[in-house]
Amino acid sequence: MNDKSGKIGIFDSGIGGTTVLRELIKALPNEDYIYYGDNGNFPYGSGKTKEDLQKLCERILKFFLMNNCKLVVVACNTASIAAIEYLRENFSLPIIGIIESGVKGAIKNTINKNVAVISTKFTAEAHGYKKQADNLDSDLNITEIACKEFPNMIEKGWETFSNSEELLNKYLSKIPENADTLVLGCTHYPLIRDVIEQHTNIKIVDPAFQAVEEVKRTLKSLNILNTKSEKGKLIFFVTGESKYFQAIVEKILEREIDIYRIPNKKLN
Repeated sequence: MNDKSGKIGIFDSGIGGTTVLRELIKALPNEDYIYYGDNGNFPYGSGKTKEDLQKLCERILKFFLMNNCKLVVVACNTASIAAIEYLRENFSLPIIGIIESGVKGAIKNTINKNVAVISTKFTAEAHGYKKQADNLDSDLNITEIACKEFPNMIEKGWETFSNSEELLNKYLSKIPENADTLVLGCTHYPLIRDVIEQHTNIKIVDPAFQAVEEVKRTLKSLNILNTKSEKGKLIFFVTGESKYFQAIVEKILEREIDIYRIPNKKLN
């Protein structure tokens, strides 16, 4: 596809991927975006097999193609691990994964090569960051910490949980003393970055920033960067509840959004 006017598709199991979208809009304000929040199948990080996740992601990619997307960002660590290679084998458009971006961000920021990653249970148990680090910098020492409750708590409202501080201390205490960098290995986690920063004094990496650089580089190399002068359009689709989703996203992006609910078909 050599269509500069094509849209950028970005998806996640819920609101987390909007932390990536927010940075994309800042860096590339003239692009048109479609965000697919698969909250009808939330969470991705527990209770689903790799095959389940591949089917869900394949469904989303087909939706993006039907809506003239020229590039896709998998703004979900769990989906990146389970499905990104599968998607690249089955779809020809460029696909940017958040795991690769997170590891590249860690490599840029760490001094002593000791990096901690907080993530979902699926991401930690699949050793997604360790495997990607082996490909990009085998000297990187990765400690993966599963914070399995966090995505659901953030999706529902972090401040409404009385045990949030207790859980935060529980998981962050697992960061090795020699680690100098902490990667937010779930796109929901930047939404509580300020809280995390209050509980740790090491450098924090949000993979969204590196993902934006990967998107810009890819668009330029393929000559599909949108060159129009006016600001791009933004539209949201969800497979689950939309009212609360819309309220939270409008707060994150500090703008009103157009949002539509689409049927959530059961996996066969």
